[in-house]
Amino acid sequence: MYEAVPTMEETSLREAMSRFATGVTVLTVGGEHAHGMTANSFTSVSLDPPLVLCCVSRAAVMHDAITNAKRFAVSVMGAEQERTARYFADKRRPRGPAQFDVVDWLPGDHTGAPLLSGALAWLECELAQWYEGGDHTIFVGRVLSCRRGAGTRALLFYGSAFHQV
Repeated sequence: MYEAVPTMEETSLREAMSRFATGVTVLTVGGEHAHGMTANSFTSVSLDPPLVLCCVSRAAVMHDAITNAKRFAVSVMGAEQERTARYFADKRRPRGPAQFDVVDWLPGDHTGAPLLSGALAWLECELAQWYEGGDHTIFVGRVLSCRRGAGTRALLFYGSAFHQV
């Protein structure tokens, strides 16, 4: 006997995708377009050449920041960084460089983008390609450098809520 499965009309894509656990990152851009944004649409694409991708709404401030700077960084959030993830998801935070005044960070050697302290890993990327993806742009970044942090517990997003593993 099969369980009735709601149709697309009965279930939103957002609800369906909430059943997919993702890691949590903060994307950052430095310089005159300095900006940070919490994102869970991030993944590795290729090891050779080293490529990653992130998907950003065309309406987001981060979209123009990446498009203009052509470089970005990714901080992979650790289990204890929920507050930081929520901060960079809050549209009421200050704009520009001032938004980084309340968090510890260091500028990336290759991008100048803020690398957030306490992250599980950091990647600095140069924009390699981009593709239209509905209301988002899929940005593919060539990894210029990456480092691993000391932490071992990750921050995840599942069921429209943060979780630690």
